[in-house]
Amino acid sequence: MRKFLDNLFKNQSLIYKYFLYVVSVACIVFFFPKGGKFKYEFQKGKPWQYENLYAPFDFSIKKGAEEIAREQEAIRRQQDIYYRYDDSIRREVYQDFERGFPSLFNSDDFAPAQLKVLKSAGRAILDSLYENGIVMKSNTERTEGQTYLIRSNEAQRIKPGKLLHPQNLDGVIDQILKANRLEAYTKDYKELFFDLVRPNVFYDADLSERGLQDELSKISHTRGTVDEGKLIIAKGEVVEAENLDILNSLKTEYESELWAANNYYFILFGYTVLVALVLLMLFLFLKKYRPDIFEHNTKVTFIFFNILFMVFITTMVVKYDEAYVFVVPLCILPLILKTFFDARLGLFVHVLTILILGFVVPNSFEYIFLQIIVGVVTILTVSELYKRANLFISVGQITLIYVVGYLAFHIIHEGNLDNIAWFTLGLFLLNGMITLFVQPMIYIYEKLFGLVSDVSLLELSDTNSKLLKELSNKAPGTFHHSLQVANLAEAAANEIGANAMLVRVGALYHDIGKMGNPTYFTENQITNVNPHDELSPKDSGRIIIDHVINGIEIAKKNNIPDRVIDFIRSHHGTTLVYYFYMKEKERNPDTDEREFRYPGPTPFSKETAILMMADSVEAASKSLKNPTFTVINDFVEKIIDGQMRAGQFLNANITFKEIESIKKIFKQKLTNIYHLRVEYPE
Repeated sequence: MRKFLDNLFKNQSLIYKYFLYVVSVACIVFFFPKGGKFKYEFQKGKPWQYENLYAPFDFSIKKGAEEIAREQEAIRRQQDIYYRYDDSIRREVYQDFERGFPSLFNSDDFAPAQLKVLKSAGRAILDSLYENGIVMKSNTERTEGQTYLIRSNEAQRIKPGKLLHPQNLDGVIDQILKANRLEAYTKDYKELFFDLVRPNVFYDADLSERGLQDELSKISHTRGTVDEGKLIIAKGEVVEAENLDILNSLKTEYESELWAANNYYFILFGYTVLVALVLLMLFLFLKKYRPDIFEHNTKVTFIFFNILFMVFITTMVVKYDEAYVFVVPLCILPLILKTFFDARLGLFVHVLTILILGFVVPNSFEYIFLQIIVGVVTILTVSELYKRANLFISVGQITLIYVVGYLAFHIIHEGNLDNIAWFTLGLFLLNGMITLFVQPMIYIYEKLFGLVSDVSLLELSDTNSKLLKELSNKAPGTFHHSLQVANLAEAAANEIGANAMLVRVGALYHDIGKMGNPTYFTENQITNVNPHDELSPKDSGRIIIDHVINGIEIAKKNNIPDRVIDFIRSHHGTTLVYYFYMKEKERNPDTDEREFRYPGPTPFSKETAILMMADSVEAASKSLKNPTFTVINDFVEKIIDGQMRAGQFLNANITFKEIESIKKIFKQKLTNIYHLRVEYPE
């Protein structure tokens, strides 16, 4: 049992990777839509590349979305409209007429027979107005269908013109008064009815909508059937409108029938194998070409998390509406991975993610082609993401490639630029706008996974930051030394293509541990008094060595990222504090050399190796009395060759050629620092 636990502890990192691999495969397969995959790929306007295709079973031909939309629009144009007649309002108007009529026509001015005629004319006007009712607003203008009036719970079909509007009242009054030869009283009647008459017919929106939905539900989504064994398309025949609908119908029917209870586990197994192969390729790539990332579980988790996130978002969009699939900003994936790692890894992961999504999206060939091209453009165009203008320019180029690629495919399918789906072009623009959110995402990822981007490095390189200000106040000589080292290291990094921003920040912070005992380091001693004179060589060596440990502690307290702390750890490697070691050896020949060696580790990257060289060269250059070209050349060669002989660069992925380039840069920079000039003869 103990042996098992020991093996478990030793291999916990590998076990975690296996666990992450299995969980990732399971999640991706779970995200996949539940349906089989049609075994033929086809596109409109391109020849059928397979053998003659016969119907494997009976199936219905499904109508296209445009055809169904046209039928729905036709039904909406023919929609029946329902109005409801309110008889209580009509009765109230009649009652108001009976009360208001005597005040209009005084009985003292008219004979009883004349009043009877006038009142009868008024009732005739009301009867005409309320025969079918008065509607305030009619909805019949927007439809060619029938109009129904519901009166006493009975619907009667009427002509739309039979419903009166308030603006038609004058015409009805004029007509009836003219028939009764009462034109002289027109003004009086209009004044009376203007106050009395109210609309009593109202549009019944609920009933009209139910009628519309009932008619829409009767639309058939299929037209005709294809019998088993019938030829669908012959080899070499162009896929066009006639057979495209049949092929799409067969594909839909095939995938839905394939995902049956007895086939479920077989299809699931197939998906699992394919996804597992894709993710296995990622693990093999990391293990062979990015071993430092492969050994870092947090970084591996970060990569897999981003793949899962993109797959999840895309599958959710496809399930909602596959027309929106291009709104998912997949180019964020290579952007983020290039920011935290490198361009090759970003492109490789992007391509693998696109291959996985090929199982999910419609028109997978077009989708994969476009997304891979856009991923390549993203990798090639985006540099120095911390510069805002670069991001906007790159997003513009990405959007342009989307649009150009889409138009090219449209020409292939249609043969011209007619009927362009402007909605899809709008999705590409929206995709570009969403891509701009990569900046806040990078910040969030830094906090969640403890990674460092160029944006954070740019902030850390500010010499007005709290920690660097404290260094300049407590140890001004060390601060000046750090600035000089940063300049040397940055120039060398640019020369060999290393991360110059990372090297510069590492150089600025590599000696912050000297703040605890600044006067014990020569660059901070402003008097002739040397505090080491009062200490034993062993104590002096311990103080010198401890500035590495102290620097790590200070950096962690100030939340400096681990990538920067690595420079503090490794900038002296496992070198020897030679001066104090030799002094102690004079006193005690049996002195253990390990007590005067830095704890390490040795540099393990190009950047940390550059810093070690720059730090040693800059510090030792202060001892040069009369520097000349020859002196500087021999001086740089001696220091760096000594570090190489001591095996300090064995773990750094740096070549001899790159080291020679670094030496050349250091010599040039030191020559400029000491202002050496060519000596001319007298």
